[in-house]
Order: sequence, then structure tokens, then C-alpha cells
Amino acid sequence: MILKTAIVLCIVVIFISLTSGLFFLFKDKGKTKYTVYSLGVRVSAAIILLILVAYGLYNGQLGNQVPWSS
Repeated sequence: MILKTAIVLCIVVIFISLTSGLFFLFKDKGKTKYTVYSLGVRVSAAIILLILVAYGLYNGQLGNQVPWSS
């Protein structure tokens, strides 16, 4: 359950970083580096998300069950 919560938290961080990057892009118009920092946070969160999903699949905490597979 902790793994799924961490995955959802990473997705939320990615969306917050995406919206803050868009906000700073329109507000600052390239004068500050907040947009670049937002991109760094988003890339780092995406890497952590990939690591968490790979860990969950490797340990069996996450599964890939589809309804059409018997």
C-alpha cells in the first residue's frame, strides 16, 4: 500500500511541477530560471516514478492483470 501511495504522490508532483513550469513560463517570460528548475523537478520525479514501478513489478506488489487474459 505504501508503494502505491508513493506512486500516486510522484504523479501529483509531476503535475504540480508541470503547472508551475507553465505558470513561470508565462509570468517570467524567460527572465528567471524557475522554468528550468521546474523541468528538473519533473524529470527527477519521473525517474523516481519509473524506479518505483519497476521495483513494484519486480517484487510482485504491482501486477499486470487484464480482463481479457485468462
